[in-house]
Amino acid sequence: MKLFHRLKLDSLLLPLIALLVCLGAWALISGKSTTTTVVDDWGDTVTKTTRTGLSADLPSPTETWIASKPYIVEPLAKRGELDQGILRFTWLSLKLVAQGYFLALLIGTPIGFFLGLSKNFTKAFDPIIQILRPVSPLAWLPLGMVLFSGMKILDANGRVTFGTSDAAALFTIAICAMWPTVLNTAVGVRAVPQDYLNVAKVLKLSRTKTLFKILIPSALPYMFTGFRLSLGIAWLVIVAVEMLIGKPGVGGFLWQQYNANSFAHIILSILTIGVVGFILDRAMSLIESRFRTA
Repeated sequence: MKLFHRLKLDSLLLPLIALLVCLGAWALISGKSTTTTVVDDWGDTVTKTTRTGLSADLPSPTETWIASKPYIVEPLAKRGELDQGILRFTWLSLKLVAQGYFLALLIGTPIGFFLGLSKNFTKAFDPIIQILRPVSPLAWLPLGMVLFSGMKILDANGRVTFGTSDAAALFTIAICAMWPTVLNTAVGVRAVPQDYLNVAKVLKLSRTKTLFKILIPSALPYMFTGFRLSLGIAWLVIVAVEMLIGKPGVGGFLWQQYNANSFAHIILSILTIGVVGFILDRAMSLIESRFRTA
Protein backbone atom coordinates (compact mmCIF):
# COMPACT_ATOMS: atom_id res chain seq x y z
CA MET A 1 0.00 0.00 0.00
CA LYS A 2 2.84 2.35 0.89
CA LEU A 3 4.53 1.54 -2.40
CA PHE A 4 1.31 2.36 -4.27
CA HIS A 5 1.01 5.76 -2.58
CA ARG A 6 4.70 6.45 -3.20
CA LEU A 7 4.38 5.65 -6.90
CA LYS A 8 1.26 7.76 -7.17
CA LEU A 9 2.95 10.63 -5.36
CA ASP A 10 6.00 10.43 -7.62
CA SER A 11 3.90 10.35 -10.76
CA LEU A 12 2.17 13.57 -9.70
CA LEU A 13 4.87 15.42 -7.80
CA LEU A 14 7.80 14.96 -10.17
CA PRO A 15 5.94 16.21 -13.30
CA LEU A 16 4.68 19.16 -11.23
CA ILE A 17 8.23 20.03 -10.18
CA ALA A 18 9.42 19.76 -13.79
CA LEU A 19 6.53 22.00 -14.89
CA LEU A 20 7.44 24.64 -12.30
CA VAL A 21 11.09 24.52 -13.41
CA CYS A 22 10.06 25.07 -17.04
CA LEU A 23 7.76 27.96 -16.08
CA GLY A 24 10.56 29.50 -14.03
CA ALA A 25 13.00 29.23 -16.93
CA TRP A 26 10.38 30.73 -19.26
CA ALA A 27 9.77 33.64 -16.90
CA LEU A 28 13.52 34.16 -16.54
CA ILE A 29 14.29 34.51 -20.24
CA SER A 30 11.07 36.30 -21.24
CA GLY A 31 10.94 40.02 -21.80
CA LYS A 32 9.58 42.57 -19.37
CA SER A 33 7.72 45.77 -20.22
CA THR A 34 9.15 48.96 -18.78
CA THR A 35 7.22 52.23 -18.97
CA THR A 36 9.18 55.47 -18.82
CA THR A 37 8.17 59.11 -19.08
CA VAL A 38 10.12 61.22 -21.56
CA VAL A 39 9.87 64.68 -23.07
CA ASP A 40 9.61 64.66 -26.85
CA ASP A 41 11.01 67.22 -29.29
CA TRP A 42 7.90 69.36 -28.93
CA GLY A 43 8.25 69.62 -25.17
CA ASP A 44 5.32 67.28 -24.47
CA THR A 45 5.56 64.62 -21.80
CA VAL A 46 4.83 61.16 -23.21
CA THR A 47 5.05 57.66 -21.87
CA LYS A 48 7.24 55.18 -23.70
CA THR A 49 7.03 51.41 -23.26
CA THR A 50 10.07 49.30 -23.98
CA ARG A 51 10.81 45.62 -23.45
CA THR A 52 14.00 44.28 -21.93
CA GLY A 53 15.28 40.80 -21.16
CA LEU A 54 17.18 37.88 -22.64
CA SER A 55 14.42 37.50 -25.22
CA ALA A 56 12.72 40.86 -25.18
CA ASP A 57 9.79 39.96 -27.47
CA LEU A 58 8.99 36.67 -25.70
CA PRO A 59 5.91 37.19 -23.50
CA SER A 60 6.07 35.99 -19.91
CA PRO A 61 3.74 33.24 -18.62
CA THR A 62 1.51 35.89 -17.04
CA GLU A 63 1.32 37.94 -20.24
CA THR A 64 0.59 34.81 -22.24
CA TRP A 65 -2.28 33.88 -19.91
CA ILE A 66 -3.79 37.38 -20.03
CA ALA A 67 -3.62 37.54 -23.84
CA SER A 68 -4.89 33.97 -24.31
CA LYS A 69 -7.62 34.05 -21.67
CA PRO A 70 -10.51 34.80 -24.09
CA TYR A 71 -9.63 31.71 -26.14
CA ILE A 72 -9.38 29.51 -23.03
CA VAL A 73 -12.32 30.64 -20.88
CA GLU A 74 -14.61 30.55 -23.95
CA PRO A 75 -13.12 27.50 -25.70
CA LEU A 76 -16.14 26.89 -27.95
CA ALA A 77 -16.85 30.48 -28.94
CA LYS A 78 -17.03 31.40 -32.63
CA ARG A 79 -16.48 35.08 -33.25
CA GLY A 80 -15.36 34.57 -36.85
CA GLU A 81 -13.93 31.94 -39.19
CA LEU A 82 -10.39 32.49 -37.88
CA ASP A 83 -11.38 33.82 -34.44
CA GLN A 84 -12.71 30.90 -32.43
CA GLY A 85 -12.16 29.28 -29.05
CA ILE A 86 -9.14 27.02 -28.72
CA LEU A 87 -11.22 23.85 -28.28
CA ARG A 88 -13.22 24.69 -31.38
CA PHE A 89 -10.00 25.10 -33.36
CA THR A 90 -8.75 21.81 -31.91
CA TRP A 91 -11.96 20.02 -32.90
CA LEU A 92 -11.67 21.26 -36.49
CA SER A 93 -8.08 19.99 -36.66
CA LEU A 94 -8.93 16.64 -35.06
CA LYS A 95 -11.72 15.99 -37.57
CA LEU A 96 -9.33 16.42 -40.47
CA VAL A 97 -6.63 14.36 -38.71
CA ALA A 98 -9.08 11.51 -38.05
CA GLN A 99 -10.09 11.33 -41.72
CA GLY A 100 -6.51 11.37 -42.98
CA TYR A 101 -5.35 8.95 -40.27
CA PHE A 102 -7.96 6.30 -41.02
CA LEU A 103 -7.20 6.67 -44.72
CA ALA A 104 -3.52 6.06 -43.88
CA LEU A 105 -4.40 2.89 -41.95
CA LEU A 106 -6.72 1.70 -44.70
CA ILE A 107 -3.95 2.00 -47.29
CA GLY A 108 -0.89 1.29 -45.17
CA THR A 109 -1.98 -1.89 -43.39
CA PRO A 110 -2.57 -4.00 -46.54
CA ILE A 111 0.69 -2.75 -48.04
CA GLY A 112 2.47 -3.81 -44.85
CA PHE A 113 0.97 -7.30 -45.07
CA PHE A 114 2.03 -7.65 -48.69
CA LEU A 115 5.56 -6.56 -47.77
CA GLY A 116 5.67 -9.06 -44.94
CA LEU A 117 4.27 -11.99 -46.89
CA SER A 118 5.84 -11.61 -50.32
CA LYS A 119 9.56 -11.31 -50.95
CA ASN A 120 8.95 -10.39 -54.59
CA PHE A 121 6.57 -7.59 -53.57
CA THR A 122 9.21 -6.33 -51.13
CA LYS A 123 11.94 -6.38 -53.78
CA ALA A 124 9.70 -4.48 -56.19
CA PHE A 125 8.21 -1.82 -53.92
CA ASP A 126 10.57 -1.39 -50.95
CA PRO A 127 12.93 0.95 -52.88
CA ILE A 128 9.95 3.11 -53.89
CA ILE A 129 8.71 3.24 -50.29
CA GLN A 130 12.16 4.21 -49.02
CA ILE A 131 12.30 7.04 -51.59
CA LEU A 132 8.83 8.41 -50.80
CA ARG A 133 8.97 7.97 -47.01
CA PRO A 134 11.25 10.94 -46.16
CA VAL A 135 9.44 13.43 -48.40
CA SER A 136 8.17 16.41 -46.41
CA PRO A 137 4.46 17.29 -46.20
CA LEU A 138 5.44 20.68 -47.61
CA ALA A 139 6.25 18.84 -50.83
CA TRP A 140 3.22 16.53 -50.87
CA LEU A 141 0.64 19.29 -50.42
CA PRO A 142 1.32 21.10 -53.72
CA LEU A 143 1.16 17.76 -55.52
CA GLY A 144 -2.18 17.08 -53.84
CA MET A 145 -3.47 20.47 -55.01
CA VAL A 146 -2.55 19.49 -58.58
CA LEU A 147 -3.98 15.97 -58.35
CA PHE A 148 -7.33 17.12 -56.99
CA SER A 149 -7.64 20.47 -58.76
CA GLY A 150 -11.20 21.20 -59.72
CA MET A 151 -12.69 18.81 -57.15
CA LYS A 152 -15.92 20.19 -55.71
CA ILE A 153 -18.66 18.58 -53.65
CA LEU A 154 -21.61 20.93 -53.22
CA ASP A 155 -24.41 20.92 -50.67
CA ALA A 156 -28.09 21.55 -51.38
CA ASN A 157 -27.49 25.31 -51.36
CA GLY A 158 -24.68 25.13 -53.89
CA ARG A 159 -21.90 25.79 -51.37
CA VAL A 160 -18.64 23.86 -51.58
CA THR A 161 -18.44 21.40 -48.67
CA PHE A 162 -15.37 19.50 -49.90
CA GLY A 163 -12.97 21.09 -52.34
CA THR A 164 -9.46 20.86 -53.73
CA SER A 165 -7.75 22.04 -50.53
CA ASP A 166 -9.68 19.52 -48.42
CA ALA A 167 -8.74 16.62 -50.71
CA ALA A 168 -5.12 17.77 -50.84
CA ALA A 169 -5.03 18.00 -47.04
CA LEU A 170 -6.36 14.44 -46.63
CA PHE A 171 -3.93 13.18 -49.29
CA THR A 172 -0.98 14.83 -47.50
CA ILE A 173 -1.92 13.56 -44.04
CA ALA A 174 -2.55 10.02 -45.30
CA ILE A 175 0.61 9.65 -47.35
CA CYS A 176 2.84 11.12 -44.62
CA ALA A 177 1.26 9.16 -41.77
CA MET A 178 1.01 5.72 -43.35
CA TRP A 179 4.72 4.81 -43.49
CA PRO A 180 5.14 3.75 -39.83
CA THR A 181 2.07 1.53 -40.23
CA VAL A 182 3.45 0.02 -43.44
CA LEU A 183 6.90 -0.75 -42.02
CA ASN A 184 5.81 -1.97 -38.57
CA THR A 185 3.08 -4.18 -40.03
CA ALA A 186 5.62 -5.73 -42.40
CA VAL A 187 8.02 -6.38 -39.50
CA GLY A 188 5.19 -7.91 -37.46
CA VAL A 189 4.15 -10.25 -40.27
CA ARG A 190 7.74 -11.37 -40.84
CA ALA A 191 8.09 -12.05 -37.10
CA VAL A 192 5.23 -14.58 -37.05
CA PRO A 193 6.81 -17.94 -36.04
CA GLN A 194 7.01 -20.41 -38.88
CA ASP A 195 5.54 -23.07 -36.59
CA TYR A 196 2.25 -21.13 -36.52
CA LEU A 197 2.10 -21.14 -40.31
CA ASN A 198 2.96 -24.83 -40.41
CA VAL A 199 0.08 -25.59 -38.03
CA ALA A 200 -2.24 -23.61 -40.30
CA LYS A 201 -1.14 -25.76 -43.24
CA VAL A 202 -1.65 -28.97 -41.25
CA LEU A 203 -5.14 -27.86 -40.24
CA LYS A 204 -5.75 -26.81 -43.86
CA LEU A 205 -6.93 -23.36 -42.84
CA SER A 206 -8.04 -21.09 -45.65
CA ARG A 207 -6.08 -17.91 -46.38
CA THR A 208 -8.80 -15.84 -44.74
CA LYS A 209 -8.73 -17.90 -41.54
CA THR A 210 -4.93 -17.90 -41.52
CA LEU A 211 -5.00 -14.12 -41.81
CA PHE A 212 -7.52 -13.51 -39.03
CA LYS A 213 -6.59 -16.40 -36.72
CA ILE A 214 -2.79 -16.35 -36.96
CA LEU A 215 -1.23 -13.44 -38.84
CA ILE A 216 -3.19 -10.51 -37.42
CA PRO A 217 -3.14 -11.65 -33.74
CA SER A 218 0.60 -12.38 -33.94
CA ALA A 219 1.48 -9.12 -35.69
CA LEU A 220 -0.89 -6.93 -33.67
CA PRO A 221 1.71 -5.56 -31.19
CA TYR A 222 3.90 -4.42 -34.09
CA MET A 223 0.87 -3.02 -35.90
CA PHE A 224 -0.17 -0.95 -32.89
CA THR A 225 3.31 0.49 -32.64
CA GLY A 226 2.90 1.61 -36.25
CA PHE A 227 -0.61 2.94 -35.59
CA ARG A 228 0.67 4.96 -32.65
CA LEU A 229 3.55 6.47 -34.62
CA SER A 230 1.25 7.18 -37.57
CA LEU A 231 -1.17 9.06 -35.31
CA GLY A 232 1.64 11.27 -34.02
CA ILE A 233 2.80 12.05 -37.54
CA ALA A 234 -0.77 12.79 -38.67
CA TRP A 235 -1.10 15.34 -35.86
CA LEU A 236 2.23 16.90 -36.81
CA VAL A 237 1.28 17.14 -40.48
CA ILE A 238 -2.07 18.83 -39.81
CA VAL A 239 -0.27 21.90 -38.48
CA ALA A 240 1.78 22.31 -41.66
CA VAL A 241 -1.27 21.63 -43.85
CA GLU A 242 -3.48 24.20 -42.12
CA MET A 243 -0.70 26.77 -42.19
CA LEU A 244 -0.29 26.35 -45.96
CA ILE A 245 -3.93 26.25 -47.04
CA GLY A 246 -5.24 28.72 -44.44
CA LYS A 247 -7.82 26.28 -43.12
CA PRO A 248 -9.30 27.09 -39.69
CA GLY A 249 -7.78 24.96 -36.95
CA VAL A 250 -4.89 25.04 -34.51
CA GLY A 251 -2.32 25.26 -37.31
CA GLY A 252 -4.25 27.92 -39.19
CA PHE A 253 -4.66 29.92 -35.96
CA LEU A 254 -0.92 29.68 -35.28
CA TRP A 255 -0.05 30.98 -38.75
CA GLN A 256 -2.57 33.80 -38.49
CA GLN A 257 -1.12 34.91 -35.14
CA TYR A 258 2.42 34.67 -36.51
CA ASN A 259 1.48 37.08 -39.30
CA ALA A 260 -0.08 39.36 -36.68
CA ASN A 261 3.06 39.18 -34.46
CA SER A 262 0.95 37.91 -31.57
CA PHE A 263 3.59 35.90 -29.75
CA ALA A 264 1.36 35.02 -26.79
CA HIS A 265 -1.16 33.34 -29.09
CA ILE A 266 1.66 31.49 -30.87
CA ILE A 267 2.69 30.03 -27.51
CA LEU A 268 -0.95 29.13 -26.82
CA SER A 269 -1.09 27.26 -30.13
CA ILE A 270 2.18 25.43 -29.44
CA LEU A 271 1.02 24.35 -25.98
CA THR A 272 -2.33 23.21 -27.39
CA ILE A 273 -0.62 21.15 -30.09
CA GLY A 274 1.63 19.54 -27.48
CA VAL A 275 -1.16 18.75 -25.01
CA VAL A 276 -3.44 17.28 -27.69
CA GLY A 277 -0.56 15.20 -29.07
CA PHE A 278 0.14 13.89 -25.56
CA ILE A 279 -3.53 12.98 -25.04
CA LEU A 280 -3.71 11.20 -28.41
CA ASP A 281 -0.58 9.19 -27.64
CA ARG A 282 -1.92 8.13 -24.21
CA ALA A 283 -5.29 7.23 -25.71
CA MET A 284 -3.65 5.02 -28.33
CA SER A 285 -1.47 3.44 -25.64
CA LEU A 286 -4.59 2.64 -23.61
CA ILE A 287 -6.32 1.06 -26.62
CA GLU A 288 -3.19 -0.98 -27.32
CA SER A 289 -3.05 -2.29 -23.74
CA ARG A 290 -6.72 -3.27 -23.92
CA PHE A 291 -6.13 -5.30 -27.08
CA ARG A 292 -3.08 -6.99 -25.59
CA THR A 293 -5.00 -8.07 -22.49
CA ALA A 294 -8.06 -9.16 -24.47
